[in-house]
Amino acid sequence: MRDVLVVVDMQLDFIDGALGTGEALAILPAAEAKIRDFSGPVLFTRDTHREDYLKTQEGALLPVPHCVKGTTGWQIHPRLEALRALPALDKPSFGSLALADTLRQMDREEPVRSVTFIGLCTDICVISNALIAKAALPEARVIVDAACCAGATPEGHRNALQAMKACQVIVENG
Repeated sequence: MRDVLVVVDMQLDFIDGALGTGEALAILPAAEAKIRDFSGPVLFTRDTHREDYLKTQEGALLPVPHCVKGTTGWQIHPRLEALRALPALDKPSFGSLALADTLRQMDREEPVRSVTFIGLCTDICVISNALIAKAALPEARVIVDAACCAGATPEGHRNALQAMKACQVIVENG
């Protein structure tokens, strides 16, 4: 049995760029330590948009260009990028079906006991991907380390943690 860590969208635009927050910057040391100390495979997702982002449905509802492929803001924070061993999973939306496929493939090769999520934003992409993982591997423990996550707002972070608990996602604090 193996445990998997998923690092969600720890990109410069979400940390100190176009959509950066103090809370996102504050979790960076804890996220780095979690990745360094994790003994199983570590997957990274990367929010990935095109130049025409503002013409998309998401862009119309969140009109802040961010994480445009190839830009500085699209890059995973250098401290975390230095720890990445597997290819990043680029995702054009909040949730990643490629992540679900990857987790199912990993489970076929060696059963996955747990999938732990850290990253940004708790109330958008972390919750989306945690619930996708729960659907993809219903018998695996899906865990969110709240100390290594930040929401778009502190209230959004708290609300997302409560919603995930209601969906049988285990919420831990460090």
